[in-house]
Amino acid sequence: MSTSRRDFLHLLGVNGVAAATWRPSFGVLPSLQRTQGRMTQEAAGSIRLSSNENSHGPGPAVLDAIQGAFPRVNRYSFAAAGDVQSALARKLGVQPEQVTLGCGSSEILDAAVIAFTTPERGVVTASPTFELVGDLARHMSRPVVDVPVTDTLKLDLAQMADKAAGAGLIYICNPNNPTGTLHGGKAMEEFIAAALKREPEVTILVDEAYHEYVERADYKSVIPIALSEPRVIVSRTFSKIYGIAGLRCGYAVGHPESIRLVSKWLDPLRISVLTTRAALTALADPTRVPAQRQFNHDARTYTESLLREAGYPSIPSEANFLMVNVKRDIRQFQAACRDRGVEIARPFPPLLTYARITIGTMDEMHKAGEVFRQALAAPPTSALLAPIERTFRRDAAWEC
Repeated sequence: MSTSRRDFLHLLGVNGVAAATWRPSFGVLPSLQRTQGRMTQEAAGSIRLSSNENSHGPGPAVLDAIQGAFPRVNRYSFAAAGDVQSALARKLGVQPEQVTLGCGSSEILDAAVIAFTTPERGVVTASPTFELVGDLARHMSRPVVDVPVTDTLKLDLAQMADKAAGAGLIYICNPNNPTGTLHGGKAMEEFIAAALKREPEVTILVDEAYHEYVERADYKSVIPIALSEPRVIVSRTFSKIYGIAGLRCGYAVGHPESIRLVSKWLDPLRISVLTTRAALTALADPTRVPAQRQFNHDARTYTESLLREAGYPSIPSEANFLMVNVKRDIRQFQAACRDRGVEIARPFPPLLTYARITIGTMDEMHKAGEVFRQALAAPPTSALLAPIERTFRRDAAWEC
């Protein structure tokens, strides 16, 4: 792609001090103001089930590691980031040049939009899915094709492959956020083959943010494909099962050439010393992933059962959240829960009667479950409210 970082900043109208500090995943400055306003509105002591965070947190060993790293914050993180890259390569059985780090996986996704799209070759994405890729592409005046999910809320992989012609990037979130639905290994292999046959020049970005939560036996990561196929890249994150969303660490895995193209748009000092120490400690704990997967399974199963008994079965999920049709405008249900001290996710057009509920600790889900019962026992106050306008926004209500 011919656009330089300077040209891209000019495109977004960022200059002066803002240009010196701007990164794609942060968006424009007014969004930062909205973020601050949103965060201060959250009631103290509320149960936060709105952003697919890990309520268990990172664990004592990681917290101790962060504390121990404070004396090193006077140093740049070049070497420490390299250590994380090497540790990830060892864990995944790949070479260090096949991995790159981002300030959360959101920076990876942003960089992919910049690297692989042009004003002529845009993005194919799902509706609904994690909006970052499509929103940034629209903001950059890139063409965006939104492919609706199926009646069972699964990604319509056949339609997405068919729409690949002329596209620069296809974004696949698997498991998908916000629906929690999953495509198995065979389906993903067939999709990738079909999409690349339809458009050999397209790049396929597979977001595996919830990879570690998946329990289904037919699931396979597409990392093995990405290692040999330059047109496929996988993104993952430490924000979910590792519980360090606030420290911002994500990574991409793929063919060295693809990783090089993405890395051109990543800040070399994007990962802090504290973040690298937390990531290294989390990776070194062999009990972390299986324990957190079991915690999530137990609390999710409890919540599924509670909602089903109330008459609101949820969509089968392979992530740390549920999507449930509450048969009323989601904003009504969201407000009723908030009034009772529980925060659930924002609306996800066009599924305006579906609530996405993050799975917290078992104690949180017991308390939230009673709130859900109360909110759902009340009749809907009206039909659907005014349509929700899709805008480019980088605030706390948007981000996850």
